[in-house]
Amino acid sequence: MRVDLGPSLAVVLLLLAVFAAAVVRLGGLGPARPVLTAAARAVLQLTLISLVLLGVLRSAGWTAVFITLMCAVAVLTAARRVSSPRDSGWLALAIAGGALPVLLLLTASGVVPLAPVAVLPVAGILIGGAMTATSLAGRRALDEWHARHGEYEGALALGLSHRDAVLELCRPTAGQALVPALDQTRTVGLVTLPGAFVGMLLGGATPLAAGATQLVVLIGLLAVQAVAVLVTVELIARGRIGGPRRRG
Repeated sequence: MRVDLGPSLAVVLLLLAVFAAAVVRLGGLGPARPVLTAAARAVLQLTLISLVLLGVLRSAGWTAVFITLMCAVAVLTAARRVSSPRDSGWLALAIAGGALPVLLLLTASGVVPLAPVAVLPVAGILIGGAMTATSLAGRRALDEWHARHGEYEGALALGLSHRDAVLELCRPTAGQALVPALDQTRTVGLVTLPGAFVGMLLGGATPLAAGATQLVVLIGLLAVQAVAVLVTVELIARGRIGGPRRRG
């Protein structure tokens, strides 16, 4: 399947963006501008990236540079969502700590061929999953900590350390960041046919090969996001993210 790159594509994209913005605005869900801005950025960024990838995929070195750039953008995005850019260095531990070991396992085992055209999209999926999990877990954990600050103070009064008190409050809530990945994995093939599966089929692969590829992506994402959530909560509990530095 190929999308027609003619004028009709531009018209359809514009109509969809305006429709989404109107629904958000008229439905009282928020201002319309962020929707239109996000759509415009997506068009610009994907156009530029498509052109850049023509050269990047010809070189393993440039592919590594591009993956590093993807990781840096993911870290900055998560930092803005969770707390502030000053925490980027610590959040890099959560995102890279989740995505890098899984990517190394997949390539070292030969499950993912060590070729730019295979490594780059898999790396993007894993980094994106780590970014989403980190953002969700970080925000949920900090919100829970602030909302239940009285219970936190009570835990300290009972003799718990700062770290243990924060973990007691925040860990269950932060774990909810794994729900989207769990639901997607549980319902794959029954509710949705994910992108990797469909892309393989459209590229001429057999259904079994497409299914195997999608399993690698889904279960790899579970591992990535589990590590990212765990590291994020631990960093918050140790006072490295979202508040003054503490000892305990």
